[in-house]
Amino acid sequence: MSRLELTAGPDETGGRLDGVLGARREVGSRAAAQRLIEAGRVTVDGRRRQKGHRLAAGEQVAVELEEVPAEASATELPTAPHAVVFEDDHLIVVDKPAGVVVHPGHGRKHGTLAQALADRTAGGAPERAGIVHRIDRDTSGLLVVAKSERAHAALSAALLRRAVRREYLALVEGIPDARTATIDAPVGRDRADRTLVSTATDRPRSARTHFEVREALALSALLEVSLETGRTHQIRTHLAAIGYPVCGDARYGGSASGRRLGLGRQFLHAARLALEHPVTEERLAFGSPLPADLTAALERARGERGST
Repeated sequence: MSRLELTAGPDETGGRLDGVLGARREVGSRAAAQRLIEAGRVTVDGRRRQKGHRLAAGEQVAVELEEVPAEASATELPTAPHAVVFEDDHLIVVDKPAGVVVHPGHGRKHGTLAQALADRTAGGAPERAGIVHRIDRDTSGLLVVAKSERAHAALSAALLRRAVRREYLALVEGIPDARTATIDAPVGRDRADRTLVSTATDRPRSARTHFEVREALALSALLEVSLETGRTHQIRTHLAAIGYPVCGDARYGGSASGRRLGLGRQFLHAARLALEHPVTEERLAFGSPLPADLTAALERARGERGST
């Protein structure tokens, strides 16, 4: 059984215990948090509390999480040609295909990238060993995974100080007025729908996204997007919030363009990754070309005609 520990900071202070835990990826939902609390698997400063307990700054929350089965059949493990683009004794850089979940969590217990790499990685919780950042299931592209405790600690620290550069390609509905822009808007779980992330939230967390228009088309635009922070669904939420949802993103307003362009998922790809090696301090940079489905959608977008 794995264990989650957290200290109530500014973002958690005053929040309900079940709400704070439900917003954590390790728990998955408020309902799951309530089940853990009711089962006696949650303590605050060593004492069991009710689900409505309001956290105070500095309180220590400990959660005994449900065990995630480690085994998965070979057919469930993610397989993609040339998925590993770099590997040494300390880290692996993976080009993740769309449809693959990074680590086990609510709604997906098997067939994750973390499980596929489990015998080669280390650091962090056992069910997500080596994972220091993630990309959404239906987002493709690059991410780095640690192979040792030392590398995991160093990479996690580098992400916190924003020393890992992550750049994405996104095709969005409409054409932004500005060639370059920064979206600085706190995000969190949506007030009305807890499965969504939005700027209409009672638990805002700072979030900054930068973008540049790479190609302006008739009905859409191809953007280069870089993250300053790494909140869940940050790019999708921010672009939707300013009126330019990612094409094909059914959850955040991009359904119509998805149907028009033949997309089965959001047009979002982690195209470039740059970081300092956690042990050798060598500067590393990697690139990933657009997958075939996104390339085809982009060609369709280039062939569209605007209204006259």
